[in-house]
Amino acid sequence: MDTETAELEQPPAKGILHRRFVQPFLALLDLGTSPERLAWSIAAGLLIGINPLLGTATTLCFLIALALRLNLAASQLANYAVYPLQILLVVPFLRAGSFVFHTAPIPLSRSGLLAAARQHPLELMRSIWLWEWHALVIWAACSAMLAPILFLALTPLLRRLQGSGSELEKVA
Repeated sequence: MDTETAELEQPPAKGILHRRFVQPFLALLDLGTSPERLAWSIAAGLLIGINPLLGTATTLCFLIALALRLNLAASQLANYAVYPLQILLVVPFLRAGSFVFHTAPIPLSRSGLLAAARQHPLELMRSIWLWEWHALVIWAACSAMLAPILFLALTPLLRRLQGSGSELEKVA
């Protein structure tokens, strides 16, 4: 068979979303991961990926996936997919923590932070840790409520993807 015929017989190129997201998940399903285990892995990665303590998501996701024997690749893929959302949610988590725990709100303006750093640098450091701790508690409470919801939403979808993946292999 010449190269022109081989090129004509190949299926058309899939969209970027299919190549970047659907195919990696189908590949994970082919590795013997059940849809349920994969759903928990993705849910954990998504929720850990939005934690308000910047710079900790990858390590935390890795450790939790190991401890719970989840699919590391799926959890890290989900973790990285929500990184922009993590950045967007830091301030709302900080504000929610201040509200729930009745602490002074974090001064989010540059001048407010500089003034606090000049006047009481140690107090500002203590306050930052307190704000972060409160934000982490809010995040953990939200994650505990969202984990089963994500699992229930993802499991049927992953079952369908697994079924369509095996059907696609039979056709090919």
